[in-house]
Amino acid sequence: METYLQMLEMRQHGSLRQLDSSVTKKRPLDIYIFNVQKIEAKEFNSHFEELEYLAELGFNVNPVRIPCKNIDEVIEAIKEIGKKREALSFGIDGAVVKVDNLRLREELGATSKTPRWAVAYKYPPERKETILKDIICQVGRTGAITPMAILEPVSVAGSTISKTTLHNEDFIKEKDLKIGDTVVIQKAGDVIPEIVEVKKEKRNGNEKEFIMPKVCPVCGANAVREEGEAAIRCTGIECPAKLVRNIIHFVSKEGMDIDGLGENLVEQFIEKGLIENIADLYTLTFEDIASLKKNGTKFAENLINAISDSKTRPFYKLITALGIRHIGAKSAKTIAKYFKNIENLMNAEVEEIAVLEDVGQIMAKSIYEFFKEEQTIDLIKKLRNAGVNMEDEEQTQTDLKFEGLTFVLTGSLDNYTREEAGDIIEKLGGKVSSSVSKKTSYVLAGEDAGSKLTKAQNLGVTIITEKEFEEMIK
Repeated sequence: METYLQMLEMRQHGSLRQLDSSVTKKRPLDIYIFNVQKIEAKEFNSHFEELEYLAELGFNVNPVRIPCKNIDEVIEAIKEIGKKREALSFGIDGAVVKVDNLRLREELGATSKTPRWAVAYKYPPERKETILKDIICQVGRTGAITPMAILEPVSVAGSTISKTTLHNEDFIKEKDLKIGDTVVIQKAGDVIPEIVEVKKEKRNGNEKEFIMPKVCPVCGANAVREEGEAAIRCTGIECPAKLVRNIIHFVSKEGMDIDGLGENLVEQFIEKGLIENIADLYTLTFEDIASLKKNGTKFAENLINAISDSKTRPFYKLITALGIRHIGAKSAKTIAKYFKNIENLMNAEVEEIAVLEDVGQIMAKSIYEFFKEEQTIDLIKKLRNAGVNMEDEEQTQTDLKFEGLTFVLTGSLDNYTREEAGDIIEKLGGKVSSSVSKKTSYVLAGEDAGSKLTKAQNLGVTIITEKEFEEMIK
């Protein structure tokens, strides 16, 4: 069976997907025509004949196309191409062996995904040696501090590599990396550069140990690594690297619930220098907001009102919005109810926090350390000056019809979010749980209720609809 072998060319998917055609226009893109899909008044017996004909017509056809008579010739051709990889004017990661006879191709056919008359051979990733000149740290939007290798520039698989991620502290220790080392790099999947080996035999004694920073390189706040985690994180709530993410969480529905303030708008505010921290949201003016949108008068009016309304949110909402590690809305409610105001919470010791229901030692330590950060103290001061509520409103509950009852919410409701329904239950003296057990009093089931509903049915727990719930709270 005659076959022929053709190289795999690297495709410029990123360039072709560019939404801005002017960017694509500037890039030196090229293409190899590799198939005759349909032609009239001419017939071919083999695919190689098609390629030769395309070349005669002036089309750009891959110059490395090798007819082979048997598998031994195929293997030799693959080896030969592998030796010449670096000399090619474009990057490749493999070669394709195809049945040349077009009639045989038709008989062999194809699966739903691939032809049966072709198979790809992948070359091992190209590896190069270079020098690890330095290690710097970058801070991501979540606060994770990631070490980055600065390399002596080297060409690998068609592109020049001058830096690559080192992932985390454990990766550096595992590889025994030192600044000044000779390292071997490759592209994982011929795409992402990575350090795969250290040439320890080439060390001369001038190499330097790298130590992960104890403080954030961007804002100077403490950098901590919690037990069981690989990442070291910045703890500063005002860190510029984390600002977008922190604000998005602060204004979210679970947080201060500022409707209309999305990520794109937050980024615009930051780019224009209108906000530098969370508290600056409360200094935005009507003109600041209206200037960012065409005909933005009504939008600016609504957003200003939403920002103003957020000042009166319950105290637990503020605790949730601050994004304290491990603290969600449920534990925030418990904390707000117990400590009553921000001053009491900021002055609390770990032991006092840890004894609360829904709060354990790890969460208590996280809260304590959060409120000892200078950036947190500064932000709380600014929010207080802006008029944000920092006290738990004392409510005299006269109707405690749900006292002693435990509810589980599942599925989507028409007239309430789960959080809103949970607030109603708690105001009436009930408790909301995340899991169904024999002690569950009611399961409030909305549309698309899942495994919790099934478990409730199996345990014989009373299941109520949204309509029945509304009757109960009247």
